[in-house]
Amino acid sequence: MQTPFIRNHQYNLIKKQASLVQYTLRTVSDRKVIESIRDGAEYTITEQFPEPAQHEKVKGISLLETAEQFEAYLRELEPYLLEFPLLSEKQIQKLFPKTKKLKAPDLQQMDRRYMSHLSWMDISTNKLFMVYPVEGKLVGIEGKYTPTNKKGYCFICNRQEEIALFSAMSKKRPEKSSSDYYRTVGNYLCADGHACNSNITDLSALEKFIESVIG
Repeated sequence: MQTPFIRNHQYNLIKKQASLVQYTLRTVSDRKVIESIRDGAEYTITEQFPEPAQHEKVKGISLLETAEQFEAYLRELEPYLLEFPLLSEKQIQKLFPKTKKLKAPDLQQMDRRYMSHLSWMDISTNKLFMVYPVEGKLVGIEGKYTPTNKKGYCFICNRQEEIALFSAMSKKRPEKSSSDYYRTVGNYLCADGHACNSNITDLSALEKFIESVIG
């Protein structure tokens, strides 16, 4: 039985390294340069998976030559992709108890293998909702969503996409702060959550943002 172990951002990283090696093979003639890029890609991928059995599953990109071989390599890894947790509408509502008539997305229609976070916008309130697992527990954050109608770098995936400003109220409070104290935490992220999930290769920026909000 195949036990999933590859998270979405790790699979995106593998695809990124595969594209880099293929591009190098097409454009570079110096074998030393090619071997250096291949070895770097192999190291970048395998260091994500320190367990020997997992290491064995993902290694081998440095030996590939043709587009067909790279495609086969990526297909062979798909059965090992971990799915984002399946949530019911009632479970999502519990993550946002103060939001009445919450319009939750239908996870049954999504391929949860390719999700690092779940996010969606309520156009009627200009609010964005996000769900993310923190230490094995799903947390929900919400905030104001302001479209920019322009491209820029998303703080989550660090890729250039059409972005929006996401501003959430932080639950962190300084000691001896007044009862009416509040602080918002904002940053620019992909207007399209699907694009963001397709791009993300590192979770650190997202997790830092969430920690700054939930405290």
